[in-house]
Order: sequence, then structure tokens, then C-alpha cells
Amino acid sequence: MRLSEKQRNEPPVKLTRAEKREIQAIISKYKGDGKAHSAQASIPYQAMYPDGICKVTANTFSKCIEFADISYQLAQADTKTAIFENLCDLYNYLDASIHVQLSFVNRKTDPKQYAKSFEIKAQGDDFDDIRAEYSGILQDQLVRGNNGLTKRKFLTFTIEADNLKMARARLTRIETDLLGYFKTMGAVAHVLDAKERLEVLHGVLHPDAEPFQFEWKWLAPSGLSTKDFIAPSSFRFGNSRMFGLGGKYGAVSFLNILSPELSDEMLADFLNTENGIVVNLHVQAIDQSEAIKTVKRKITDLDAMKIQEQKRAVRSGYDMDILPSDLATYGQDAKELLKTLQSRNERMFQITFLVMNTADTRQKLENDVFWAAGVAQKYNCSLVRLDYQQEQGLMSSLPLGANHIKIERSLTTSSVAVFVPFVTQELFMGGDAMYYGVNAKTGNMIMLDRKRARCPNGLKLGTPGSGKSMSCKSEIVSVFLCTPDDVYICDPEAEYYPLVKRLHGQVVKLSPTSKSYVNPLDINLNYSEDENPLALKSDFVLSFCELVMGGKNGLEAIEKTVIDRAVQVIYRPYLADPRPENMPILSDLHKALLDQHIPEADRVAQALDLYVNGSLNVFNHRTNVNIENRIVAFDIKELGKQLKKLGMLIVQDQIWGRVTQNRSQGKATWYFCDEFHLLLREEQTAAFSCEIWKRFRKWGGIPTGATQNVKVRPDRALCKAV
Repeated sequence: MRLSEKQRNEPPVKLTRAEKREIQAIISKYKGDGKAHSAQASIPYQAMYPDGICKVTANTFSKCIEFADISYQLAQADTKTAIFENLCDLYNYLDASIHVQLSFVNRKTDPKQYAKSFEIKAQGDDFDDIRAEYSGILQDQLVRGNNGLTKRKFLTFTIEADNLKMARARLTRIETDLLGYFKTMGAVAHVLDAKERLEVLHGVLHPDAEPFQFEWKWLAPSGLSTKDFIAPSSFRFGNSRMFGLGGKYGAVSFLNILSPELSDEMLADFLNTENGIVVNLHVQAIDQSEAIKTVKRKITDLDAMKIQEQKRAVRSGYDMDILPSDLATYGQDAKELLKTLQSRNERMFQITFLVMNTADTRQKLENDVFWAAGVAQKYNCSLVRLDYQQEQGLMSSLPLGANHIKIERSLTTSSVAVFVPFVTQELFMGGDAMYYGVNAKTGNMIMLDRKRARCPNGLKLGTPGSGKSMSCKSEIVSVFLCTPDDVYICDPEAEYYPLVKRLHGQVVKLSPTSKSYVNPLDINLNYSEDENPLALKSDFVLSFCELVMGGKNGLEAIEKTVIDRAVQVIYRPYLADPRPENMPILSDLHKALLDQHIPEADRVAQALDLYVNGSLNVFNHRTNVNIENRIVAFDIKELGKQLKKLGMLIVQDQIWGRVTQNRSQGKATWYFCDEFHLLLREEQTAAFSCEIWKRFRKWGGIPTGATQNVKVRPDRALCKAV
């Protein structure tokens, strides 16, 4: 509507104060107060891109790295020092344009769903009652530890950029460098994509372990944003000292660092709780030249104050060297700090340490906050509630890389690195994982699936009576109850007999008077990966002959040649016609050596004669035992000192033959060898054992050796190879 000439020339109407207030109220009503009025609007980011980049503000972008724990608290002093120095290098890498947020999220899981992962399925045999009892034992152990909590660690790094393209390029470079630092420290780390970051945010905002469901294809048809999938049902910030999070209560506090010396166990103690807790450490580097200028200005100010105090002292008529103690202390500390920044590899950082507790009730929340305050007090610090800043504190506790709390503490590189983000590595795998004991530091269960481990080979080391055999027996029971795999045991002390019989297994007793025989020259066509299986078998025969010959220097080169020549001869009939009656035995090897008519062959044959025609001819027979049972123990206690090492070597070779057969059926084979050090004393037997153990992994075998003697060779190179 256009104004007339008359209306335009009229003087403006003067409003009363009441009318102005009324008009201002109407404008405010429709304009809004600028505050978020929905749970989604409270979450402080603008967009989340599929590759994991989060647009926090118009010109601020962040990415997130999740890293695994490593065994720091239980490590030796040298290892701790190396990890600490690498952590210092990581912080020194950050410049003033990179903001870093370390987030530690302890989140409860659904206890009922979690307990189901320990249930061993019934298989309809005679051992289902044992499976049920074993499952109950594991669930009781679960209650004693903290395995009901999932503990995750994140590093979120934030930069400023004009657009997404520029931000992506720089974030990628920083990501590569940070992953390199984690690799140096031995921590497994990976970058989270958008779905994984949303799941983490959902976990923080839903402490009751509500499942997260999200797919990118759901956004367009539904018209929803990523915030709709992570936001809780409500936020309540009416109380100055706590907030509401869905049906939960929460409170955020900051750590007031008062102690002159910090401990590397403080952060670990905060995280060692049975309750859900989120700890965040915001780290902002200060430009080095700016930090030095700031410290110099402070020194100048302190010197000026010192001069003023001296003038006042002169006017008052007392000694000018008497200064307030605080002024003298601060001046000395400031000069020490300046010296540190200028002469050592130290930088200045501003840090904000936040602790967020959540609970089902107000009383429980107050108890949790009181417990956290006690941890801070233990290290001469104080935990202060963020009064009237609970919303900012909650949003700063989300791993988005944004700090909305401006309560900061200046620390040097080494002081920041004291908050070591590592405690001890947990071994807790799902699937067919088996129980191996309790973590000495955290009290959590150790659950490991060796078939999925990087290397399935195992060694149980300990002093006499420390429980090596008991540990083997426990693992054998777990394998038998939880998997369909075969189990073979080399038993030098006849201590596995009761267990094997209880599991309806088979015990093969080998002794000079026994009628159970095992042929050391048994072979099957799958014995080796090579087309000719004799190459590996020849290694075994050389090891066997080395034990027979004795001596400190092992077999000579010519002796090895004549043995290998004899092996080729004795296996020729079997390879041409692979029938059991064509399988060679030791007397065939003895004859093939004598037929060569050379002194070296005769010398080896003479040594073999005791085991062919003499009183120790227990191994000069064809195999007459059936080892098709799922669990088989070879009892070699009565073989005596002379035959025991030979027996262990032969049993190992027999089990290798079984491994090759099971591989074609897709079945794993477990092998437990007690007194394993006996096989590592001689050069050739140690080399053969190492070769077999290396092959076990590729062929679906899981070998385990138990020994109390780990220094069986001067160089121990072969022992390390195992």
C-alpha cells in the first residue's frame, strides 16, 4: 500500500514506552531467541559427509580416528619411555591451526545380549551338561570384570578451510601423519567413515545401549537429516548443575589441574570404572613464537611488580630483598618455562579436560560424580561442576572436534603427554573365542580365537608348578566343547590320561613293552605342499638320525647325503603303489644304508642297529593304532630317557600327517606338546620342529608348546622362530 503525499509529509508518531515494549515483544516472538528448540538443533554440526568429514561450522571441518589400546601400564620402563616420547612427537606435530580432541567413551552394553555371546551351543552328545556348566562359569566371571563395558578411544582433529575440497586435501595429509604416529607406538588405528562416526555420536547420546540403525539411502525418501538418527528423545538443560538426556541424568565437570607434577596413571584411573563415563581432552597448540612472547611479557610484568615491591619496601624502611613469596616463586617458574621453550623440544598447549557422567537416577549420578572427584583429589587436582554450562559441556563431550568450554590450562608438551591414552591391551574377541584367564591390570576376561589371530602358534612358559599343564588342559576342554576340531597331545609325564578318558578320547601308550606301535616312517601323499612329499620327510629322517647318532656337532655333510639317498630308495615302492604293506620301516632304512657300502653309511647304520635289532626296537614296526578319535594323547612316559626325545619327534611327525589329512576336510588340528624344550636342544631337531610349526599355521594347525626352560640354545634363534 503506497502512502499519499499528505501521509508522507506528516511528522512521525511518537510511541509511548509501553507501545515500544509491546512491538518489541511481537518482533521477538516471531524472530525467535536464537536458541535451539529441538534435540537435533542442539547438536553442533552442520553436515556429515560419507567419507567421515564433518562440517562443524561454516569454515571448520573435522575427521575422527579410532585407536586401540596397547599395554602401557604393564610395560617395562624402556617401553613406557619410548611410548611417551612418541606421544610427545605426535603433539609437537600439531600446529596452531589443528585442534585435537581425545575422547574416551566407556559405554554399557545390554547385559542379557552380552551374556548370550558366552553360551556354548548344545550338540546333542554326552557333554551338553558340561557345556551348560562351563557357560555358567564364564557368565559368573563376566559379572566380576568390566567386560560389560565397551571402551573405545578416539582422536578427532579439526581445521579451518574455505570449502570442503580444500579441507579434504589437508585432512587427508594430517590423517596419514597421525596414523603413522599410532603405528610407531604399536596402536592399531583407522579412520572412521560417516556411518561409524554417527554410531559413536549415537552411543554417547544414548547411554542405555540402544541399537543404532542408519543407511544413507534412507535420507532422501524420508526427508530426515543425519541428526535425526542420533538425537535422543529430549535434552533438558533447566538445572544449572545437571542435564537430562532422554530418560537419563548427566553432568559434565572440568578438571582443575592444581598439582605441580602429574601422573601418567590419572587418565587410566578415570576410565577404570564400572559405570558409563566419557572423558575428553581438548588440546590446542599455541604458535611457538607467540608462546615465547607471552612468557616474556609475563616475566616483564613480574619484574615490574618486583620493582614496585622494592620501592614500597624502601619507603617503608625495611629490607628491599624481602619480597612476597608468590612473586619470587612465579618469577622463577616463568624463567624456567622460558628456558624450556627455548632450549628443549617443548611447545605450549591450551588444554580443557572434561568428564561426563551419566546415570539412571539423580542419586546415582551424584555418587558417580563424587567418585570421579575422588580420583581427581588422589592426584591433587579438583573436579569442578560446569555450573550453567551443562549444554556447552555436553556438546564439547561429543567427538566432533569442537570445544565450547573456554576454561583452559596452559601446559607444555611433556605435561600434556602425561595424560597417556593407553592402559593395557584387552584380548576380547567374539565368535568362537575361548576363555584364557583374566587381565592382571583391568580384571577383564581374556577371550581369544587363536584361529583368527595373526599367528595361532602358542607357547606356555612358566616355572615348575606355575600351572602350564593346567592351562593346557583348560584350553583342551574349551576346544573340545566349543569346536569340532581334532586335538592331539604329546604327554611325556602321563598326566593327561584322566582328562582324555573323561572326554571319551584315545590314549596311545608308547613304551618298550607296549604292543601299540607307531611307525616313524609313515607318510601320506599330502605330506608336503611340494609335488614330491619326500623333501619334508627327509628332513624328519635327518632329525631322527641326529638324535640316534648323538654328538655335539650333529650330522656331518656326507652322513646327511647317505641318509637322504637311502630315503629316496626306501620310499620308491610305496610311491609307486601306495598300499599300507609297502610302507617302509626302520629296518628298510637300515638295509638301504648298508647297501651303499661306504664308511659314513655304515656308521649311521651301526647307530640305528640298536633301534632296529636291539632292545629299543619299539619304533621298528608298522603303525597298528587308530588315531581317528577327536582327542588323542600319546603317552610316552615309559619310553625312558634314551627314547623320550625320539618319541616326541615321532609323535610330532605323526600329528603333522594328521594335519595334512584334516586340511582337505576343512578341519583344524590342535597339537599340545609338553616339555617342548627337549625338541629344541639339537640343531637338526630344532630346525625340523621350527619348520613344522611354520607349516602348521598354513595347514590349519594350532600348535602349543609348554616348557619351563626358555634358554635351551645359546643363540636362541630357532626358539625365537617358533
